[in-house]
Amino acid sequence: MKRKPPKSATKAKSRPKTGATGKPTSRFIDRRIRELGGWRGETLARMRALILEAHPEMAEEVKWMGTPVWSHRGIVCTGEAYTKVVKLTFARGARLPDPARLFNSSLEGSTRRAIDIREGEKVDAAAVKALVQAAVAHNGSPGKAKTVRLLSGGNPQIAKADGDAPVQAYIAALPGWKRDTGRWLDALIVRTVPSVRKAVKWNSPFYGIENRGWFLALHAFTHYIKVTFFRGTSLRPLPPGASKSKEVRYLDIREDDKPDEAQVAKWVKQAAALPGWVP
Repeated sequence: MKRKPPKSATKAKSRPKTGATGKPTSRFIDRRIRELGGWRGETLARMRALILEAHPEMAEEVKWMGTPVWSHRGIVCTGEAYTKVVKLTFARGARLPDPARLFNSSLEGSTRRAIDIREGEKVDAAAVKALVQAAVAHNGSPGKAKTVRLLSGGNPQIAKADGDAPVQAYIAALPGWKRDTGRWLDALIVRTVPSVRKAVKWNSPFYGIENRGWFLALHAFTHYIKVTFFRGTSLRPLPPGASKSKEVRYLDIREDDKPDEAQVAKWVKQAAALPGWVP
């Protein structure tokens, strides 16, 4: 029998394609940042770090003549550098909650939104990460429809999960006026309690403090959004809605209501300072 000739030890391996994820692409972005230098390189590097911190499975790609792209189950955003701005463009930004109002460019379109960052400007790191997480949540899971099912009363059905991303997915799926109210409440809570912990449980956003339980939850009903204060009877003044549960009080917000923002913030601050509810 003839033996097969050995494979050449010098046979070249196939080179990674442009846009492939992995170390070669990351090195390309590293080089791009070094080439930019100055405030633009520093800004792009800082935004890149926030994007990668926001989701542990974020993929780095390079497309469109060397543009850095960050993806997870679809494009999340791109990073471009121009003479006067570093631009982060979110592929589906028009559908994302932006309570911090980071988007300041490409506002006329129905799909994309962008953040233009100029020299010397400071960007809210927590808000950027929350926006990235919301984009990841919006991209959804492979093979599943991205449309969120609404349960009775128009309450979104969101899988149980920890973090800001499922909460943003819940808020984005609220119908009509409830979506704006949900965004307002979420932004107020984050502003009042910067260290807040978030999760979705039983198709409701929960807000709490690490290792201290939950102090507040939201739930959508047909004609109102119910804010649940788990230690509501300890708040002053008492939130208006009574409950069968001994310590719980409610605040129901309807479409035409104009809640006293200062009072709601005081309730949130008081509630966060109390021992929370542990299921």
